[in-house]
Amino acid sequence: MSDKIVWLFIFLTLYWGYCIFWGARCGFRSPSASDYFVAGRRLPVWLFVMAVTTAAFGGWSFTGHPGLVLRDGFSYAFAAIGAIAIPLSGVVLLKRQWALSKRFGYMTPGEMLADYYGSEAIRLIVLAIALLFAIPFTGVLLGGSGFLISVVTDGYVSRDMAMWGLTLVLVIYVTAGGIVGIANVAVLQGILMAMGMIVLGLIALDHVGGFEVLNRKLADLAATRIGDWGTTRGLGGGDYNGLFALSGVAQWTAGLGKEAPAGGLWTGVMCLSFLFALLGVMAAPTFSIWAFSSESPRPFAAQQVWASAAAVGAILLIFSAIQGAGALFLGANKAVTEAGLAVAQVLPDLSGGRQAALVPYYINSVAEALPWLAALLAVCGLVAMQATGAVHLAASGTMLSRDMYRRFLKPGATHGGQKLFARIAILVVAGLALALATYDRVTLIELGALALPIAFQLWPTLLGAIWFPWITRQGALYGLGAGVLAVILTESIGQTLTGGTLPWGRWPWTIHSAGWGIFFNLLVCVAASAMSQEHGAREHRQKFHDFLQDHAAPRSERRGVRTFAWILVVVWLFFGAGPGGVVGNFLFGAPGAGYDAWDFAMPSLWAWRILWWGGGVFLVWFLAYGLEMSTAPKKPIVSLSEDIHGATAGRSTAPSRFKTARQVEYPSR
Repeated sequence: MSDKIVWLFIFLTLYWGYCIFWGARCGFRSPSASDYFVAGRRLPVWLFVMAVTTAAFGGWSFTGHPGLVLRDGFSYAFAAIGAIAIPLSGVVLLKRQWALSKRFGYMTPGEMLADYYGSEAIRLIVLAIALLFAIPFTGVLLGGSGFLISVVTDGYVSRDMAMWGLTLVLVIYVTAGGIVGIANVAVLQGILMAMGMIVLGLIALDHVGGFEVLNRKLADLAATRIGDWGTTRGLGGGDYNGLFALSGVAQWTAGLGKEAPAGGLWTGVMCLSFLFALLGVMAAPTFSIWAFSSESPRPFAAQQVWASAAAVGAILLIFSAIQGAGALFLGANKAVTEAGLAVAQVLPDLSGGRQAALVPYYINSVAEALPWLAALLAVCGLVAMQATGAVHLAASGTMLSRDMYRRFLKPGATHGGQKLFARIAILVVAGLALALATYDRVTLIELGALALPIAFQLWPTLLGAIWFPWITRQGALYGLGAGVLAVILTESIGQTLTGGTLPWGRWPWTIHSAGWGIFFNLLVCVAASAMSQEHGAREHRQKFHDFLQDHAAPRSERRGVRTFAWILVVVWLFFGAGPGGVVGNFLFGAPGAGYDAWDFAMPSLWAWRILWWGGGVFLVWFLAYGLEMSTAPKKPIVSLSEDIHGATAGRSTAPSRFKTARQVEYPSR
């Protein structure tokens, strides 16, 4: 057994001990269902910030992002702007959901939406979306963690053996400690994740020979046609290497599997619609539950601005991009190596769709000289994936217990009964995720690809509950159904279900399935809402909005400032994440013009993304703090319904909630 493997087992043992300790400790300190599900609505600021940030980014940023930068270059590296899109979504959605949960005692978004719209169907649809997130998405993460350990141990531990062993520990601390246990573990996970991503970026930079050498080699590569997608053929401002440029504003292709876009998949419209999928992160039921758990909205702004937009954004745009770009010259791209552009043969050839193994092989590259560091970095990658899996498993257990068991099977369920059912549900969900990851990886990938775009389809439904009272039950239901159907038909699973008979492939017209889904979702939602307005139902919904206007409205002293803020959002989406990004192809120096022609001594598109990332940090700060969209309300919120003991808590009987107040749950400070 090598030194690297010995160190790996040592670090894993310490990590597992930490997880089980917090799971057991928090389990003993969570006697009620409210404590177990939503931390008694008292989750401290720092725990919320660390847990939500780690969970939101851990699943894709550590291993997936650098690999796709290797494959698609800087045209994909824009996805780091997700560090702005995800908190931007939270700014719009979380504070007002939190206020409703405090007021009426909701523990799940299913309870909130069923109560608001008076529809049990919406409750069940939200539950189904939560399970869609939890089962395949967690399966992908578990499979990824097993693969990481398998590569790092040079096959000494198989993928499946590692996956099952790691899942056992994950399930133990999640079922034992509930949301508080997960939050305490996430503190260490977040620190390790950030440290690992930074260190791996520095390792890549060291292998290449430094930042200047990296960019000079990038300039040499940009002058060639080397790359999986070739050149843009005049799209996007010139005939540029597809690794360094967006391939136009849009391409009217039939979709992947039917017709390949010229110069690459990442057009301006594709970037924007892919960003829509990332907006689905905070719309997912999991993060509504985390918002309900917070003692107040105070941590929302800190998490959104400083932890997500600023810190994670910087790591992704710089260190993760360096990992992917550096790998091009370290042996990971066969064509680059054969062209004589590589500076070292540190990595194996990862061409032909094998880019997912990039990070594990980076870890192995330091194993001989620093076996302890390689082992520690492997644990960093592992915890990043487990952090995301943990929150989705816990959310699925909470929602199955509250929205199915307590609502339909046993309305009078005790605290212990609800916790027991949630724990059993977590075991079942984890078992299904493991089964998919072990026995049917194709279905796992196809279902996992649906998670984010379908979660994004909840936006109109959530916006109706917290911003727009004119959206009716029919509009929310029919729009959600249309959006989900459009997502399925524009993903790979649509071809599978129809036997390949659809005339389009995946993502036709270079528009991501999230974009197709929201188009049909809004179209149907607006039309159905216009045709189904009822005075009584509107009056019921308006009571919720009157409360939100009184307690959670954006700062309104100067209405023009609010208008200006939303203009900034549109401008940022267009140039920072959308079609306007094609200007970045050449604004700071055309890709093939040579290193000396690059204004910032780096590819123009990379500099463009960094510029708009900085603008995005300001934008999120302005909305969260300046407009007070993520700060604590100035008026106390009085609870009208208790979490567990109230006879109507969690039922679709909202009018009964507007009664005499019983207690103040959140005092203004």
